[in-house]
Amino acid sequence: MHKFIRIDMTSLKADIGKVPEKYVGLGGRALTSNFVNYEVKPTCHPLGKNNKLIFAPGLLSGTNAPNSGRLSVGAKSPLTGGIKECNTGGSSSQMLAKMGIKAVIIEGMPKDNQFYVIKIGLNEVSIDKAPAEILGGCGNYEAIRLLGKKYGEHVGIAIAGPAGEYRLPSANISFKDPEGNIRSAGRGGLGAVMGSKKVKAIIIDETGADKVPIAKPEAFSAASKVFAKALMDHPVAGQGLAAYGTDVLVNIINEAGGLPANNFTSGRIKHNDNISGETMNATITERGGDGKVSHGCHRGCIIRCSQWYADKQGKYITSGFEYETIWGLGADAGIESLDDIAYIDRAMDDMGVDSIEVAVAVAVAMEGGLIPWGDGKAVLQLVKDMAKPTPLARIIAGGAGIVGQLCGLYRVPVVKNQAIPAYDPRAIKGIGLTYATTPMGADHTAGYCISGNILKIGANLDPLDKKGQIEYSRAMQIGTAAVDSTGMCLFVYFGIADNPGGYQALVDMINAQYGINLTSKDVDALGASVLKAERDFNKKAGFTNAHDRLPEFMEYEAIAPHNVVWDFSPEEIDEVMNF
Repeated sequence: MHKFIRIDMTSLKADIGKVPEKYVGLGGRALTSNFVNYEVKPTCHPLGKNNKLIFAPGLLSGTNAPNSGRLSVGAKSPLTGGIKECNTGGSSSQMLAKMGIKAVIIEGMPKDNQFYVIKIGLNEVSIDKAPAEILGGCGNYEAIRLLGKKYGEHVGIAIAGPAGEYRLPSANISFKDPEGNIRSAGRGGLGAVMGSKKVKAIIIDETGADKVPIAKPEAFSAASKVFAKALMDHPVAGQGLAAYGTDVLVNIINEAGGLPANNFTSGRIKHNDNISGETMNATITERGGDGKVSHGCHRGCIIRCSQWYADKQGKYITSGFEYETIWGLGADAGIESLDDIAYIDRAMDDMGVDSIEVAVAVAVAMEGGLIPWGDGKAVLQLVKDMAKPTPLARIIAGGAGIVGQLCGLYRVPVVKNQAIPAYDPRAIKGIGLTYATTPMGADHTAGYCISGNILKIGANLDPLDKKGQIEYSRAMQIGTAAVDSTGMCLFVYFGIADNPGGYQALVDMINAQYGINLTSKDVDALGASVLKAERDFNKKAGFTNAHDRLPEFMEYEAIAPHNVVWDFSPEEIDEVMNF
């Protein structure tokens, strides 16, 4: 029997019950978004007692299906004021699934000002006062070490860092990966929601858990092999990401003229080789020691796009050193040293803040005169200052929107108050439609149109031309919502986009696990229903089509080298979600 765990922080009691009928067939993002739409008051204050935080493994999480270790986290976002689903790797999703837990919900808030640690075992939940040593500015790395000492090295951990304790809008929720390092449910401030509930950490102890039951094991195993082959046969999923990580995109997007630089005033930089994936690979290889060119963020990952980046002495600095973070600090904020960026990335993980939101906020602050352009040392200090936030650190952790407002700027790259990621929509039209229309606020993972615009995977579109982009963004957003519901990593897209057999294998695994008979059309319909639930919540929260727009400056400030502007009409943008 699947379990639905509700933890009431007002009464400090937990209820382990059956899964409500309306959630039985759902997992991952489908479950978190439908839950938030059904059960969270749309007009509630995100940091008040009526918001709820939900953690849900995907439909395939906990099985031996490759790349199925993702966890969805949902709530009303303190940053956007709309619905939010965040997706993370680490160990927690697989552990919860093996324990038969469909979802963990945290609601209410304590009457005192005390932080708590929730421990979830196979058939019990305990709520204890958080140890003082992990509070008051203790970074995530140290807190995870101390919690491992107390609860056991094998446990899964979800934690709100110092930024979450202070309920800062860019606070994320950090998750322990298999080696005790950090993965993040990054965007939209869900760490602040966790902090508002006075939950410092959630411990997941899978002791005694059995394997996830599979209705048709042989069929599942056969489909899993087909799916794994589809991933490994693709040049991006099978070779490129393992060798160079997501940072391989620096040179690709720079060449395409869509790499936003100096607070979105140019689409190309000259120091791209300093911060590229090729340079990262060479640096890790040369330094040796703790460094690893390729690494999985959860058990069963075969794409292995993560890495361990080490210092000149070979000592570990950070892992999951992503293109988005390196772009934000290296191109948008002009920091030219990959080592400086690595130390800032580690500090952001330690503080528990979204590295996209903070990096873009830093670039806006540089344009506003609060930080010198390209000053990596100053940025590192500012991030460290978020432990017990100074006024400036608090402002930067407030996100790009608030920094732009306080600096009196009009060039503020946000949608629904969430920072625009590492692809300029003027030069890569499809991704701009995703940024504008996704219910999540600007988010490249909501419908990754870079694949068809730049990489020519799944489609072959001219990134500077509007033709075909509306239909493509719509299809990508629907497909992504479905994949996010399975517990699969988004990068499985490369194995299924141009490979009908790979996609069918994904559907076959779901059918074999649950003993059902879904078709690929059913899975697409699930994705569409998720988007409709998310848009329904946002509408009730006060959002209209007017919020589905890019910043106005992009309509009249042309970006070099192509000297293009954002030229979709409001009517064309609205067509994306017309399904």
